Amino acid sequence: MSVKPLHRAIKVRIYPNSEQSQKLSQVMGCARWWWNYALNLCNQTYKDTGKGLGRTALNSVLPQLKKAEETEWLGECYSQVLQSTTLNLTKAFKNFLLRPIRRGHLGAGGALF
Repeated sequence: MSVKPLHRAIKVRIYPNSEQSQKLSQVMGCARWWWNYALNLCNQTYKDTGKGLGRTALNSVLPQLKKAEETEWLGECYSQVLQSTTLNLTKAFKNFLLRPIRRGHLGAGGALF
């Protein structure tokens, strides 16, 4: 007789004060901006060279952006947040490119033709 593990979940709700809420908004805004910038950079590089950019190549762009005058506000965000965003973007590309393609099916919630 096998014993199944017991899984439990705990719901937690946080109530940030105004300072914490402002910092969360700033961090999420930086992550969103970096996602869009990196996505555009990947697409443009692929159009120009036929090759994509990996996580290391994208993360090497971050220090230059933090030093640039128009994007120096990225320096106020934790580097781990931006690196995590890069990881999520590269995983999304990998999953998209390696997904099984079936005739007339785009995946869960996709349109059928």
